[in-house]
Amino acid sequence: MKIMVSACLAGKNCKYNGGNNQNENVLQLIAEHEVITVCPEQMGGLPTPRIPSEICNGVVMTKDGRNVDKEFRLGAAKCLEIARRERPDLIVLQSRSPSCGVKQRYDGTFSGALLEGAGVTAQLLIKNGFQVVDVEDLSDFLPGLS
Repeated sequence: MKIMVSACLAGKNCKYNGGNNQNENVLQLIAEHEVITVCPEQMGGLPTPRIPSEICNGVVMTKDGRNVDKEFRLGAAKCLEIARRERPDLIVLQSRSPSCGVKQRYDGTFSGALLEGAGVTAQLLIKNGFQVVDVEDLSDFLPGLS
């Protein structure tokens, strides 16, 4: 099986704060399947570390008020390009991210509040017919994972 995953889940230090979201289930997938890692925010030209961003009224903004929507959408488009070329069977993305959140994302107030809805990259991949799953739901899609 070919799987595309958010690079932070594979242990790559690409989160906004310079860290990662390494996930044991994703590490198991890497050991057992062909895995393609992507970080839409880095692919869109944003540095690591970077100021946190959230979607505010449909536009991705940093906590200090800078518009980074173009970079987020460029990264999403590059992920879509890779997905179209590689044709992954499944795409596993990081929860709640303004790029990768599948079911929920932060609400744009930088208060930690969540709302239903996908991030920029997740939305684009879903719209284009890819099977996208939130890492928190991965074991529901692949039996044998904890």
